[in-house]
Amino acid sequence: MSLQTERTPKELIQDELVFFREWIGNPLRTGALSPSSRKLARAMAAEIDPDTSGAVLELGPGTGVFTKALLDHGIAEERLVLVEANRDFARMLGRRFPKARIVCGDAYAIDRHLDELGERSLSGIITGLPLLTKPVGQRVSLVEACLDHAVPGAPLVQFTYALQPPVPASLGSYDVRRASRVLLNFPPATVWVYSRATS
Repeated sequence: MSLQTERTPKELIQDELVFFREWIGNPLRTGALSPSSRKLARAMAAEIDPDTSGAVLELGPGTGVFTKALLDHGIAEERLVLVEANRDFARMLGRRFPKARIVCGDAYAIDRHLDELGERSLSGIITGLPLLTKPVGQRVSLVEACLDHAVPGAPLVQFTYALQPPVPASLGSYDVRRASRVLLNFPPATVWVYSRATS
């Protein structure tokens, strides 16, 4: 059980304002008008096994909605590696999750970040990145790079507002499955899980 407290109404409003300000400044990088819902965050976190050892990587954590869900799901804060390109969000994450390792940098340079951290056995990856704003080749490379640093069978969990997976399975050395559809999110979202076989 996480020791994190629920955010106050004032903090929730602050998150919405910060998120909207960042969206106005760079809508393609931010990708959504507001932070994802707690229902979507819980659906994403549920795909990560808290009993599997190793770090859990989060790409594009934003204001930390998914991060909080991971903690509530039983992932220790010390196991989290958060990669956030936005400096304001990264500073906010540092205040909220002081035991997590926070990298302020480009998620698409994840190979370099993980090599610098010495991480080669991730037990799971969650991403809130707006993947559909990137060319398909760049999306495939991101999924491959993350799974290269993960233990066999570890999930990479991504959501999209579309009904098709954001990274086609036919283009890489991984499997993809639709995990859930979260209707109580704005807009409704689909959770996708990428992985490589354990054998």
